[in-house]
Amino acid sequence: MRGEEEWDARLYRRVTWLSLFTSGSTLVCCALPALLVSVGAGAALLTLTSAVPQLIWLSEHKAAVFGIAALMLLAGGWLQWHARTLPCPVDQGLARQCMLQRRRSLRLYVVSVVIFLVGTFFAFVAPLLY
Repeated sequence: MRGEEEWDARLYRRVTWLSLFTSGSTLVCCALPALLVSVGAGAALLTLTSAVPQLIWLSEHKAAVFGIAALMLLAGGWLQWHARTLPCPVDQGLARQCMLQRRRSLRLYVVSVVIFLVGTFFAFVAPLLY
């Protein structure tokens, strides 16, 4: 049974980090360029896209980027919900570590959702406001 619990813990960590990574890509794709242009740093944006042309690809495929990020966030949210009822070890030290990891994981998930929402605003809502 211990091997299965370790596998679950690794899966939860990986999905949480992947959700942060994918939601971070929404910021890079849409929020960062909008921020640079709004503060008058269009030349910096041009330099950035010249140095990292993949940013243009991300912007061109923002629907796929946001779709994948949303799926990862949904998976991460479901795993967070499921993990809240899993037992922690009986040992006091390990139980403390277990609860600490749960809180850290939840915070990381919330940060991922906030990043995703900011990216969503700049990608889909802000263009409608101009």
